[in-house]
Amino acid sequence: MTAKQTIEAGKAILGIEFGSTRIKAVLIDENNKPIAQGSHEWENQLVDGLWTYSTEAIWYGLQDCYADLRKDVRRQYDCEIETLAAIGFSAMMHGYMAFDEQQQILVPFRTWRNTNTGKAAAELSSLFNYNIPLRWSISHLYEAILDNEEHVPSIKYLTTLAGYVHWQVTGQFVLGVGDASGMIPVDPATKTYDAEMVQKFDEILAAKNLPYKLLDILPKSLNAGENAGFLTPEGAQRLDVSGHLKAGIPVCPPEGDAGTGMVATNAVKQRTGNVSAGTSSFSMIVLEKPLSKPYEMIDMVTTPDGSLVAMVHCNNCTSDINAWVGLFKEYQQLLGVPVDMNEVYGKLFNKALEGDADCGGLMAYNYVSGEPVTGLSDGRPLFVRSANDKFSLANFMRAHLYGAIGVLKLGNDILLKEENVKVDRITGHGGYFKTKGVGQRMLAAALNSPISVMETAGEGGAWGIALLAGYVVNNPNRLSLADYLETVVFAGNTGVSIAPTAEDVEGFNRYIENYKQGLAIEQAAVDNKK
Repeated sequence: MTAKQTIEAGKAILGIEFGSTRIKAVLIDENNKPIAQGSHEWENQLVDGLWTYSTEAIWYGLQDCYADLRKDVRRQYDCEIETLAAIGFSAMMHGYMAFDEQQQILVPFRTWRNTNTGKAAAELSSLFNYNIPLRWSISHLYEAILDNEEHVPSIKYLTTLAGYVHWQVTGQFVLGVGDASGMIPVDPATKTYDAEMVQKFDEILAAKNLPYKLLDILPKSLNAGENAGFLTPEGAQRLDVSGHLKAGIPVCPPEGDAGTGMVATNAVKQRTGNVSAGTSSFSMIVLEKPLSKPYEMIDMVTTPDGSLVAMVHCNNCTSDINAWVGLFKEYQQLLGVPVDMNEVYGKLFNKALEGDADCGGLMAYNYVSGEPVTGLSDGRPLFVRSANDKFSLANFMRAHLYGAIGVLKLGNDILLKEENVKVDRITGHGGYFKTKGVGQRMLAAALNSPISVMETAGEGGAWGIALLAGYVVNNPNRLSLADYLETVVFAGNTGVSIAPTAEDVEGFNRYIENYKQGLAIEQAAVDNKK
């Protein structure tokens, strides 16, 4: 079939992912190749001291993204999307969306970016003997309980952004196991919420005289490939306001962006890993066995099919680089030179390759917001140098590229050096890797490991959730998810790999030692904020 015939026959599959700055839709054909896409730009808002997106922004963004996809389909193929083989929704992970019995949101959506849950996360980590990150739903819920927030007794449903959208368009209150593992930990043996931890939290709820148990308000956890419902007539209308899209389309379990990143990089098998680097960054290493002990820097989640994953999640990555590149753009405009942002990024990123392996002593802290991994509750982007450092454009750009993945290195050093975790393949995806060979080489130096990048990595999580939707309807041989990705989707393609050089590894190690010492400067900037 041609792409047009695939769309007209209703055989195309749609994936939509809610990222931090963009909602993206990708339409794929029966061979899992992208054939159309749409997007919608959006930004979180700081309201009453908490990062949020309004429910109005969620639905307008979804509808505008889908309308942009329809426009792309009409432009390329001169046809209309009437029905689809399957749909999948994913979103930035965790956070807090609490609803009452009438399915009305009780407080504004609290995103992963919020760091107000420190007391709750610390107490739960101690209670469970398991690292519970600040952004997890259970941390947000317990913090609301500790703070005696008046909405808490009214909670009937608690879910994530992906779970919320799926619920509203299918009527099914469910969640993919990968996203579920960031609400409260999942037991890899049962592939659902850890029973012992649930029981311990129920004791807290009972002591506070709250009118529910935890499982009463959490979505049902589903494995990749399981039936997660169908698009309802109301859901079809909420997605496609033009009214062309028909109801009854299968929808796969909703997943978090970490899970879709693993799928998009073929990294759900044990001893594989991936690094997603964009507005935020995270690495995911699929483990052969549990770690020897909990680590505050490392979150334990699962793949979309329930395997244990060590995740290092960093709140900040490329935002500060983008701000500096914007400054260079302004300078170029001041000179009257036409600006092509792809060219500006490409030239600046490639210039970094000419810098000293240790950035000539220059350091960059990309902390636009707080960074839990390094214990910073708030962010102050900083560029730091001494009078004797080698201050050049190449070193400046290299320092910012190193700084964007500095926190990621600190977490992965624990896995690779202290826990001796074995990894056969790490794949990178996201905007950090867009300029060919540059971010890839920097990450290889940081992790002292070969890094692969695939041509399809630029498609990101929207493509990943489309693949998971396809796994529901296009897997007649009932292959495992790992085998389905390996043999059907990627057919052995592992991308282009760059190995680290000894000079780069040694240079990054010198940089990271300076970086760790300089964290006191960042802390002082936060402590003495205006």
